[in-house]
Amino acid sequence: MTDSKNIMHATDANFDTDVMGTAQLSLVDFWAEWCGPCRQLGPIIEQLADDYAGRVKVFKLNVDENSNTPGRFGIRGIPTVLFFKGGQLVDQLVGNHPKATLSALIEKHL
Repeated sequence: MTDSKNIMHATDANFDTDVMGTAQLSLVDFWAEWCGPCRQLGPIIEQLADDYAGRVKVFKLNVDENSNTPGRFGIRGIPTVLFFKGGQLVDQLVGNHPKATLSALIEKHL
């Protein structure tokens, strides 16, 4: 699923603790195995996890295995990337975007 050691896996069970419970900027990629655009975005998410290691927590959440969390945030399409800081949703992107777009949002919130 992922080659980067800097990507953590978010689940319905750990979301509040691991994502919402940190002051650090967190990026959460909501994806599914069958989703073509999600698979295209995957390597970009891995690059960002490596580029921002130690500064940004990067998570992937499989929507097929975890249905409660996407519902909480009104996610209707994937891929969707949500940005959290200090337990608050601070930004979101829906669809497949270039690395520069994601990097700019990360920099905005760091």
